[in-house]
Amino acid sequence: MVIRILASFALTCLPLLCAPPEVDWKAQQTEILRHFSELIRIDTSNPPGNETKAVEYLERILHAEGIETRRFAMTPARANLVARIKGNGRKRPLLFLGHTDVVGVQREKWPLDPFGAIRRDGYIWGRGTVDDKPHVVAGLMTLLLLKRTGTPLDRDVIFLAEPDEEGNGPHGINFMVDRHFGEIEAEYALAEGGGATLRNGRVFTVEIQTTQKTPRGVRLVARGTAGHGSRPRKDNAVTRIAAAAARVGTWETPMRLNDTTRTYFERLAGIAPPEQAERYKGLVDPAKTAAIQKYLAEHEPGHYSMLRTSVVPTVIKGGFRLNVIPSEAEALIDIRALPDEDMDRFLADMRKVIGDPDIHVESALKLVRPPAPPSRLDTEAFRAIESVSRRMFPGATVLPVMSTGATDMAQLRARGIASYGFGPASTEDDRINYGAHSDVERLREDALYSFVEFSWRTILEIAGAR
Repeated sequence: MVIRILASFALTCLPLLCAPPEVDWKAQQTEILRHFSELIRIDTSNPPGNETKAVEYLERILHAEGIETRRFAMTPARANLVARIKGNGRKRPLLFLGHTDVVGVQREKWPLDPFGAIRRDGYIWGRGTVDDKPHVVAGLMTLLLLKRTGTPLDRDVIFLAEPDEEGNGPHGINFMVDRHFGEIEAEYALAEGGGATLRNGRVFTVEIQTTQKTPRGVRLVARGTAGHGSRPRKDNAVTRIAAAAARVGTWETPMRLNDTTRTYFERLAGIAPPEQAERYKGLVDPAKTAAIQKYLAEHEPGHYSMLRTSVVPTVIKGGFRLNVIPSEAEALIDIRALPDEDMDRFLADMRKVIGDPDIHVESALKLVRPPAPPSRLDTEAFRAIESVSRRMFPGATVLPVMSTGATDMAQLRARGIASYGFGPASTEDDRINYGAHSDVERLREDALYSFVEFSWRTILEIAGAR
């Protein structure tokens, strides 16, 4: 009887996570802040990058704890760092990545030193405080804590600190995927691309990026006869390129939902005020959708963009002086394609909208982030993120999101790695006025600590032994 009871007990406990190690997160704050501040002070502006300086710092910390690392680099100054904590191999690895490069700064526009990691008013200020050194520190601290606590794992946990994300260049994730994929191959990946929204001092929503649009910019070119500005010509290249850009810019491309955006608007409707909720619910109602989309285009452009492949004229060039009709003019069109967009058919539709067969449509952007299907919402990894969100932020709603921008998870998804993006909490005001790439980039200090804890708990939920 005793044996039967014990066997039954063992079977009921198999799915349970082994008791995770207790971490005193208050005690970790000093170390988290030290590493974060040191990484902010390392200028890894891209270009030129010099991300190896950050890699050297990470190596020094990891090696001091007995954690082996490997460098992979096309050029010595722009290294990738890979570190791994081994599991028992029952499940495929988990990859956590953060990019060490940051966008450049115009120092004269910053109110303080952009590489000073200055603490003020409850924030840490500096380039990279939002994009993307929180992930670098979270990956570093996770490996340190896994090593120190000896936490048993069913999966290897791999940390990749990569360069060149901001430049969409060849040195970072593209180099690793093309040349060293075995070093980072995993079942799941966690990275940037999401976040959490603070309202009235608490986390209101947790946004998890499960897919993203694909940048597909094009160049429109009009050619005509050059001549004197005093003699109008029907084939004026400037007039024709302006007309083409206007037609493209006012083109309402078809609305199309995928699993991510459909779930996003359904869940958002459940927490939005009544008037907003009715709009989100009415998107699929043929009698209401046109008016709702018009409203979103005017008042919620981010949501409008999530519904379609977006087409936005951004640059028009032509001519060199007032009294000369130029023989050529061009417009650059920023296209952000839905993950499943058929671009050949889309560009054919664009030519019909332009309505001028002599306007040439050319690619203006090398495709460095491939299209890939959205990561599923019914995976162990996504359920783990939801579980941790419920425990850490009671009452918050988890929203799967499709990013209208781009991250290096595109390359991972294209290779079959289900990838999910999350990030630190911030207020809507901070996102708008103090966010990534701004001249006053800053992060709430308490959000940094919370994010590192969130990353640790999520990684344990996915990779911890059961």
